Amino acid sequence: MDTRAARKYPPLFLHLLGWSFLALFLMWQPLSWQIQFPASFWIKQAVLFSLLITIFYLNYYFWFPKFLAKNKYSRFILFNIVSVVMLAVITEQVKIAINHGEQMDRAFKLAREVNGDKKRHDRLDYFALLTALMIIGLSTSVAAVRTAQLDKQYRQNLEKEKINSELSFLKAQINPHFFFNTLNNIYALTVIDVEAAREALHKLSRMMRYVLYETQHGTVLLSQEIAFAQDYIQLMQLRLTDKVTVHLNPPNPLHDVSIAPMLFLPFIENAFKHGVSAVQPSRIDIQIRQEGHKIFVEVKNTLFTDKRAILDESNGIGLANTQRRLDLLYPGKYQLEVTENKEEKEFEVHLELETA
Repeated sequence: MDTRAARKYPPLFLHLLGWSFLALFLMWQPLSWQIQFPASFWIKQAVLFSLLITIFYLNYYFWFPKFLAKNKYSRFILFNIVSVVMLAVITEQVKIAINHGEQMDRAFKLAREVNGDKKRHDRLDYFALLTALMIIGLSTSVAAVRTAQLDKQYRQNLEKEKINSELSFLKAQINPHFFFNTLNNIYALTVIDVEAAREALHKLSRMMRYVLYETQHGTVLLSQEIAFAQDYIQLMQLRLTDKVTVHLNPPNPLHDVSIAPMLFLPFIENAFKHGVSAVQPSRIDIQIRQEGHKIFVEVKNTLFTDKRAILDESNGIGLANTQRRLDLLYPGKYQLEVTENKEEKEFEVHLELETA
């Protein structure tokens, strides 16, 4: 069942519409026989209609979820057979109580006298049995669709919870060590340059505000994400030597779009963790550009062979987590490539993200 149709037409309306068609069928089909049916026939049809509704919802709410959905096939078949038998028994008892057989015999006899109709009345109501089986099949199908929709909604809710938990984990990646080291650097900076220390404190508080409050909305603006990355880079540079070169090139011009928060941080964080050295020349190049509805992020950093094991271990956590978030938030709308160029001693991350 199309979920858009389910939203447009409430389930109660669809059920009423379906039963209206069945009631029309039960009335219209006998009228095509050109027989003057007695009142007992319509009483029997009304009883049959009520029993069919009962069987439908018994199967819909009880037999299917309790048995078939739990792979208890024998019980499911048994209870439905009992339902059909009970329908036949009750229908037959009603027909006896209202003297339906004799009245129908007189109706058919009159019809044969008038127009030579050769139809005869069967003692066993095969039409009722076949209709009951059809209703059971329909009820099973509708219940299966309903169960599938509920399972799909349940999985979607789980995915949303995963996204939220992974976002919390990603926030935790800006670990206390970063804040402690930054605060220590700022404290040391107060002795040398008070104005620079004040600016650094402002950047740190802005980052904390972004992490704690802005990311709670589910999406942020691209400009906010870039500003956060710039603050992060500038604070990280407080503890770097002059042997490290860091460049961040944002889009020019920048067209603000909404994106998931903190998507870029793991790439930049890994570059700082494993792409810089205090004694050897190293560099980090970060380029963010836009083309139409696409965002391209490229992070390159120096590759040190003596840090390879640590690099592999860290990327196994940070990048895998980020790719999982991309799978959930942008299914089929992103491409992520991670390459390790040993010849040029360079580690590269390329992300292509479609925001429309």
